Amino acid sequence: MRAFLETDRLVLRPFTADDADRLFALDNDPDVMRFINGGRPTSHEVIVERTLPRLLHDYPCFGTRGYWAAQEKDTGVFLGWFEFRPLEDDNPAVAELGYRLDKAAWGRGYATEGARALIDKGFTELAVERVTANTMAVNRASRRVMEKSGLSFLRHFTGDWPEAIPGSEHGEVEYELTRAEWERRR
Repeated sequence: MRAFLETDRLVLRPFTADDADRLFALDNDPDVMRFINGGRPTSHEVIVERTLPRLLHDYPCFGTRGYWAAQEKDTGVFLGWFEFRPLEDDNPAVAELGYRLDKAAWGRGYATEGARALIDKGFTELAVERVTANTMAVNRASRRVMEKSGLSFLRHFTGDWPEAIPGSEHGEVEYELTRAEWERRR
């Protein structure tokens, strides 16, 4: 399968239906899911019927997908996934950045490496004008990745949580990077 993007240590490739078991394992690690759903398990059925279709969706304005499986380049080990998708299917102007990595990949710089590469590709090849990312205010590790990837704090807000999870009472934060700011920093 052809890679969407490669970095020094990562290969980002399109998801396939064969990734269901890997996604199931990732989404059933309570630490990985702590800031997503409070660490509750996800059924295999939900992975196949809801998660995979979202990850397999093509975005017309990008001419590609918006989610990619992340593999370690040297070993091929599945590390998790990255999101870089337009907020509107037919408009590439604003792209959302996200990532979900296995605990074994934490603290090794993979999230920052993948995020920076996606941001660069977005501004150089995909007609993106602004990159946005958000997380729970208490998710310090994810906020640090956003900052190291070049995004700046934009705002604090309170989201509509269907079910409150620990830390949701502190709200969420949004970070952004515009093309103009990215160009200034280059």
